[in-house]
Amino acid sequence: MNFEAMIVAFGMEMPWSTIEKLTETSWHSISTILNRYVDMAEEIQDLSKMTSAAVDETSYKKGHNYVTIVADAEERRVVFVTSGRKAETIGEFAGHLKQRNASPDQIDFICTDMLPAYISGATKYLPNARITFDKFHVIAHASKAIDDTRRIEQKIEPDLKGKRWLLLKDRAKLSAADRADLDSLLASYTTLRTAQAWLYREQLPDILDRKQINVVERMLKNWCSRVLRSKVLPMHEVANMVKKHFDGIIAWAQTRQTNGFLEAINGLFQSAKRRARGYRSFRTMRTVMFLIAGNLDFTAINPLTGAAEWDVF
Repeated sequence: MNFEAMIVAFGMEMPWSTIEKLTETSWHSISTILNRYVDMAEEIQDLSKMTSAAVDETSYKKGHNYVTIVADAEERRVVFVTSGRKAETIGEFAGHLKQRNASPDQIDFICTDMLPAYISGATKYLPNARITFDKFHVIAHASKAIDDTRRIEQKIEPDLKGKRWLLLKDRAKLSAADRADLDSLLASYTTLRTAQAWLYREQLPDILDRKQINVVERMLKNWCSRVLRSKVLPMHEVANMVKKHFDGIIAWAQTRQTNGFLEAINGLFQSAKRRARGYRSFRTMRTVMFLIAGNLDFTAINPLTGAAEWDVF
């Protein structure tokens, strides 16, 4: 049991291939131990106090092999992982709640991206949950519209070539020389649609960060109207998306519920996957995700997993 506790402690910190080398243990043995401990710890988790969910998707191998990750938005921990990204995956989560001392009715908020399947699933299976789209998804769409505009316009404005990161990077993080180049480009906003697109994008955080909801509603509607009257066609798609998902975006302005932390967790997982071999099956991916971000209580299974004595290599 001491050896298993050590494997679990290592599993939360490093790729399995590294554990192989450190412990001279086969991949199969490591996988068997970690899968078993995650299964047992996940089985006894209590979700009775969970009221806010955050949902995201990630891939675990090439092709369209996706998994859905659900986290407790308040505690910032993964509580459910399942294959696919359909409306029914939200239904699976609802069933999971019933098996963990909880009910789908207790979820008051769910933050997700704008994938239609997730929206449909949340509406059907989490009847009391207010659907929220955080501002970062909206701004990400606006950033893409900037680059789409640049790609179109650079055909007649060659100076826009090579300016992608200058336009997409946070201005505060640019060097003095790059800020000067950006300011020079933006000075042509009356003639360059790329500059207009950049200015539209920069207006969104100022609108969405305001605390008076009626002000956010009014300013966001005005923003959509201005954009749709402009000739910046890629940004029209963003304005129409905002109008389509207006209530969910306004909900973010009220609740500040976000799933951005899940994207950070996804980044950790993808990094671990790149540094390891074998993270190709859903079974392994699920185990790794819980080890990285599930905050599972393994001490209920083996008290020695809570020991701080495994830094022996």
